[in-house]
Amino acid sequence: MFNYPKKKLALSITLAISSVTMFPALAEENDQQIEEVVVKASPILDSQKAALEAKKQATNFVDIIAADTIGRFPDQNLADSLGRVPGVAIERDQGQARYINFRGAPFKYSPIAIDGVVIPGAENGRVARFDSFPSVITSRLIANKTITPNMPGDAVAGFINIETHDPFKFDGFAFNADLGFGQQDLGEGDIEKTALKASYSNENWGAMIYTSKNSREQITDNREYDWLSENQLGGVEFRSYEITREDEAFGGKLEYRFNKGSGRVFVSLLESEFNDHELRNQFVFDIQGGMEQFGQNAPTGTDNYVPLALVERWLQDGDYKSATSTKTLGFEYNLKGWLLEGRVSITDTENLTHIPLLRGVGGAGAFAYDLTDLEDPQAELFEVNSTTPLALSSLNYAANVVLNAKSEMDIEATQIKFDVTKDMNLFGLNSEIKFGFNSDSREADGYGFYMDFSDASLYGFMATGINPNDYDTGVAWDSDFTHGVGGTYYDNVALRNDWEAQVGDLGNIDIPAGDLIIIDETVTAVYAMATSYFDWGNLVYGARIEQTDYTSEGPTGTFEDDYINVLPSLHVNYDLGQDKKLRWSVTTGVSRPNYGEWRATTSVIPISSTISAGNPELDAEKTIGTDISYEWYIGDASMFSAAAFYRSIDNVIYVSSSNVDGGAFDPSLSGSTWSYTQSVNGKDGNLSGAEVNFIAYASDFLDVMDGFGFSMNYTMLDSEFTTLTGEKYSLPGTSDTIYNASVFYEAHGFSARLNYQYRDDWFSTTENASEPEYWSGQKRADLALSYALPSDIYGAEVSFYFNANNLTDAVDTRYVGTAATPNQVERYGKRYMAGVRINY
Repeated sequence: MFNYPKKKLALSITLAISSVTMFPALAEENDQQIEEVVVKASPILDSQKAALEAKKQATNFVDIIAADTIGRFPDQNLADSLGRVPGVAIERDQGQARYINFRGAPFKYSPIAIDGVVIPGAENGRVARFDSFPSVITSRLIANKTITPNMPGDAVAGFINIETHDPFKFDGFAFNADLGFGQQDLGEGDIEKTALKASYSNENWGAMIYTSKNSREQITDNREYDWLSENQLGGVEFRSYEITREDEAFGGKLEYRFNKGSGRVFVSLLESEFNDHELRNQFVFDIQGGMEQFGQNAPTGTDNYVPLALVERWLQDGDYKSATSTKTLGFEYNLKGWLLEGRVSITDTENLTHIPLLRGVGGAGAFAYDLTDLEDPQAELFEVNSTTPLALSSLNYAANVVLNAKSEMDIEATQIKFDVTKDMNLFGLNSEIKFGFNSDSREADGYGFYMDFSDASLYGFMATGINPNDYDTGVAWDSDFTHGVGGTYYDNVALRNDWEAQVGDLGNIDIPAGDLIIIDETVTAVYAMATSYFDWGNLVYGARIEQTDYTSEGPTGTFEDDYINVLPSLHVNYDLGQDKKLRWSVTTGVSRPNYGEWRATTSVIPISSTISAGNPELDAEKTIGTDISYEWYIGDASMFSAAAFYRSIDNVIYVSSSNVDGGAFDPSLSGSTWSYTQSVNGKDGNLSGAEVNFIAYASDFLDVMDGFGFSMNYTMLDSEFTTLTGEKYSLPGTSDTIYNASVFYEAHGFSARLNYQYRDDWFSTTENASEPEYWSGQKRADLALSYALPSDIYGAEVSFYFNANNLTDAVDTRYVGTAATPNQVERYGKRYMAGVRINY
């Protein structure tokens, strides 16, 4: 699928222009856009104005991304957009933004909501993935860094609210389209983007509908190491992934507004789905295992030859899928000065991973390697105990075995919100009071990563007469590494299809009771808060009370528990002048275990001699913290801000590991040593940081530099917690340093922006303190260009864009212990896209 000829971007643009001329004049000429900010010539400037004005008026510490930042300069997904916010760092999967570390915190400390409705994480109930939500739905992103009582209590580091578009933004009919085509540099994979949005409104009725589809083909080139010591390599893996990632979304909103602005009722829908189809070709070279045949250990040093290495071949045709469906019915009504707001939302999330692996074992060859450059290891394969070159494709394997891995999680959530707001005199002060109720009930049913490890004959493989060698295409891997071992692609799709035609669906796996996750959870909250206004600013104060009830079912019974958390907060917003603000707050929060941690079951994983136990008795993490910030708004669209924060965290959840006798869990395993892992509560956690943000538009300082500008933010972070054995680690996701810088120019319809992001090393979110894995620091540069035609075409504004991503050709590296012993090095290349946007 990656042998297609290259897309001709010029041809793609020509086709897009042609599509514009096909639009009939459906209404009177209307040069308005379906965006939060109406712009024609300066999308960067005008969107930043809107964002800064909203930030200035907010009663808490917040950063905002206005619609045009996403619409005019479209990012791959919403995580890429948030990556420009001070203190926010992106964690990517094979180059694609998937999660964010908000102020250096673990993912689950920052829940995600759409129009205020919290979205459960499809994988574990807590962490929603940003690559599951399209930018087409987004009017603006609100990144709350301090939390008020009307926000969920588990927003320890922050609360991210995705506001969707308002169908009443424009009168009559409006339409927006975004069509893009591109190419991934490594493997020449195709990239396609389609986003369509239409709305209609009159005096009382408003309707909006949208759809989007994104597809990306890429090669991910991977090398993985198995170290015996810092200077002794036990084995190395060469992997090449052929990946097709697709996300689709459909949704809309229907709204009726009462006369005289007294209220509204609405219904909204969002259906989104993400599918990662992954073909893996992998070869494992076991140096230590080969040398043990001679009664020796693997040699030390960076440049070696061994007369025998054991070789394995792994072939995979697998899928990673997730889907979210959210349906909301809501109303707002002003009853004699009392604003009543209600929401009922039903959200279903599905997550499914299935990666059947055919593993050829018992191959052998002599092996030479050079690790002088750990980001580009050199290797050659020879016939056993010789220097006669040996083709990797000619290796024979003594046996085939199957590793059929699967995980699944379905979550049904029902949320009910009711809020009341009233302006009144409170304690002699003009004030706004707000109080409300929220119920979030969830039913989770699934299982973690179950691995069925069997001889291939048990799957009927040997009986079919299928020979994996027959599926070797002979096509050499696309690679950014020096290609040493001569890997070739296998037709894994045909191999799996022929196999399943003989033996049936490989996904029909009997999941042991010890792997199941069955959890019911209800969080019921009430809150009350007030905003009182003074000559010098305002004071926001109040409290939220949350009751948590949950049950976790297991083979030996059901565990039940409930507890109450009282979460007060205080926010002071002091006006130092017309354009200067000082903010200070004290907040509290609670972070509950995810569903994999909370399960009342124990998994036995033979392939890794591991026993993984849930812990339904885990305590929730409790936090208290303070923030202080200074903001100076300069001119029309420039600002300087500085902030610092601290969070104290009790009961930090992490994964503990110890060695046990397998006989304690299965009599047949008696006498063997197994690794026992379980989530437990640590102590003495803290998270702190300081950030500086400067946005400068030249016209605010020098008229002669009109059109130029830049932004820069710099964040310093620190975190720590203590394990039960007294060891100290940083929290997962904390980089010591994060900074972002952008320079831009826009004038006469032309816009250009170059953005650079950097974060240094951070503790991986595996959260296993016994095997501390870290990501090495990352540097990434992206370029975005656009040009708006000076005249409308059939009443539609038309603009063209070109994006170039990962210009630094980033290499993702992970390591255990120190950077001198990386366990994974991964490349995926640059990405280019050109397209057209139409706004009618």
